Amino acid sequence: MSSLSDPTPGRGVAVAVRILAVILILIGATLTAGGAWLAALGGSPYYVLAGVGLIVSGALLWGLRLAGALIYAIVFLGTLVWALWEVGMDGWGLVPRLFGPAVLMVLVLAAAWALAPAGRRRIAGLGLAGFVGLALVFSLAVYVVDGPARAGALPGARYAMADPSPMAAGADWPAYGGTYAGRRYSPLTEITPANVGQLKRAFVLHTGDLPSWRAAKTYGAENTPLKIANTLYVCTPKSLLIAADAQTGKTLWRFDPKVADDWIPYTAACRGVPSAAPGATRIIWGTLDARLIAVDAITGQACPGFGQNGQVDIKVGMGEVTPGMVSINSAPTIVRGVVVTGHQVLDGQRRDAPSGVIIGYDAITGAVRWAWDVQQPDLAGLPPPNRAFTRGTPNMWTTATGDEQLGLVYLPMGNTAGDYWSSSRGPLEKQVSSALVALDVTTGKPVWTFQTVHMDVWDYDLGSSATLVDFPTQWGPVPALVLPSKQGDIYVLDRRTGRALAPWREEPAPQGGVEPAMRTATQPHSLYATVRKAVLTEKNMWGMSPIDQMACRLQFRMATYKGYYTPPETKARWIEYPGYNGGSDWGGIAVDPVRGVIVANYNDMPNYNRLIPRKQADKMGWAPRGQARGGQLGGASEGAGDPQVGDPYAIQVNAGWRMPFTGLLCKEPPYGGIAAIDLATGKTIWDRPFGTARRNGPFGIASGLPFHIGTPNNGGAVVTASGLVFISAATDDIIRAIDLKTGKTVWQDKLPGGGQATPTVYEAGGREYLVIMAGGHHFMETPVSDALVAYALPK
Repeated sequence: MSSLSDPTPGRGVAVAVRILAVILILIGATLTAGGAWLAALGGSPYYVLAGVGLIVSGALLWGLRLAGALIYAIVFLGTLVWALWEVGMDGWGLVPRLFGPAVLMVLVLAAAWALAPAGRRRIAGLGLAGFVGLALVFSLAVYVVDGPARAGALPGARYAMADPSPMAAGADWPAYGGTYAGRRYSPLTEITPANVGQLKRAFVLHTGDLPSWRAAKTYGAENTPLKIANTLYVCTPKSLLIAADAQTGKTLWRFDPKVADDWIPYTAACRGVPSAAPGATRIIWGTLDARLIAVDAITGQACPGFGQNGQVDIKVGMGEVTPGMVSINSAPTIVRGVVVTGHQVLDGQRRDAPSGVIIGYDAITGAVRWAWDVQQPDLAGLPPPNRAFTRGTPNMWTTATGDEQLGLVYLPMGNTAGDYWSSSRGPLEKQVSSALVALDVTTGKPVWTFQTVHMDVWDYDLGSSATLVDFPTQWGPVPALVLPSKQGDIYVLDRRTGRALAPWREEPAPQGGVEPAMRTATQPHSLYATVRKAVLTEKNMWGMSPIDQMACRLQFRMATYKGYYTPPETKARWIEYPGYNGGSDWGGIAVDPVRGVIVANYNDMPNYNRLIPRKQADKMGWAPRGQARGGQLGGASEGAGDPQVGDPYAIQVNAGWRMPFTGLLCKEPPYGGIAAIDLATGKTIWDRPFGTARRNGPFGIASGLPFHIGTPNNGGAVVTASGLVFISAATDDIIRAIDLKTGKTVWQDKLPGGGQATPTVYEAGGREYLVIMAGGHHFMETPVSDALVAYALPK
């Protein structure tokens, strides 16, 4: 006989080998069936070929024949060649292709050792040991490849950009973005890359605002505290305002606006509060039940001269408002004594949802100065008794930035109610939907508009604030703003006129879908800078095993995908990439105005969507939910069953497109990143995955692995004059200090809850403090807490 002559193994060995044989046959059958389906859809033929090989290998091993091991070794070698051909040395791309087969290879080699004649077991043992060693080396290589990208040259100090805000960041942090310019920059230098490793917790403030059982799946503590004089001002998910000593965290006073759970929209959150103006000792903020409240900054008592007993109801003039449909969860912006506020209108519920009207209030009296109703441009203030603000118009749910010198406020606009259907929109709505609108703060009238997506049916509203800078040009510095978008594109505009200062162009967009006449021929694309990655292909599908990956490849092939701006479909699922969470979302960007560097963290996730015809959605019981869904939205993802009552289709969004077996995401990592970009040129200085796999794993089980998988992230960064980037945002509950020069993490600490917020940096008592709200977030699936954590160097 040949060298593959098979000895007669013992009973225990035979049972073990046959169990392995059954496993190979079952896996092979699954791969063969699914692989044949995938190949028929035009996908990779690998899976059907590998499946047949596994069946043959399993059948031979069932017969206790060494040839079964040889067949599997051939399949594995072919898998290795195929994997390297598809993704090269991309570590995360190799995981689903090789991890499972490598585990089986170890078992097959062990079976070969058990079946081999005694004289040949040494060869089989050496093969097993060698394979395990190579697997470990390969794993190390994957980890190395997984590290940060090589950094380019970091510019030195070269600019002196004036901040148009009346209040400067430094010892204080007087506005949500540091100042109303939204730079998220601190000129403090005590904490440096050299000593940041010595940071220790200075204090932990517990707000006491934890969710009731009804609100357990809605909390998202996104707050960036203010620091003015020696006081921190913290706004909690249910709109409580807390004043605390900036050095000790000791509570000085609390103001509870008594917001009922029914008014919680998709997320209970309060991102920030503004102070009124230089010299004014009041704090003004918005609540989840859509009130503006003004309190004395020292005592916490309501300001009696503001509105009625210190409060203004922004719902006046909106008509019927169901609890949860209208809320303020972002900081208003104050320019020239006018409090400018938008509000969130709960997405996807009704075409006739409450108005997205923008209102300017007097910062001292609370009186309405003006109102901007998109569809009623001649309406200067509140509507008369027999009229109301136009329902369903685009809203501004995020934070505006303001220019005190120009008297302009820059509004990142959302979409018309009913994000995924555009035929019912009015002509004026179409112009400002998903656009940045510069409003004259004295009149409330638009000065200019820049639209980042035409006829938006992807929920690509502008979630990020614009950041005010002086942009270098050949004619000298120009007052400008930097605008990030959910598509990942970054634009630079003259903030006086809206004229583009960096190159962009209209590029052809996919056509078709359920509204072919409404799809525009082109869409804007920035040629200056983008954090958007290449279009998806079947090769980008992921999994912990070939079966998982094959299932995701099948979903990809069965869906409609034409690249960026794939039109919505109803006959099949359609893929939106990037998804509605960005690119850049409400965390925005940070800008170092001295070096001229943009720091942008971003998401890199697709959505897996389907339009559902009205009759079918109504039969599913979605219509009543659209009437009063506010506080009953629960923990489902935004868009995961939104009725869009009044439009022909409801929408089903799979925001975390997951594989059916292990529950891991279908797109290969990274799922989020952070980049440094040269402001002058738009060139990337460094770009790296952001967030580790510590809390990620199959079947919802945390892996604890420190690999930089790059997680989805919500919240922004702060950059300091000493060259540090402070950021949490990712789903691993860690706050980090990143060296601005290299992109490498130089310090980190585990938080008591998710850090889906932007940090604050300030000085108090001669020490520099870093503060982060670690309250967790339901959408990001991070642990909820009520902890505000402060760090400082040892005294």
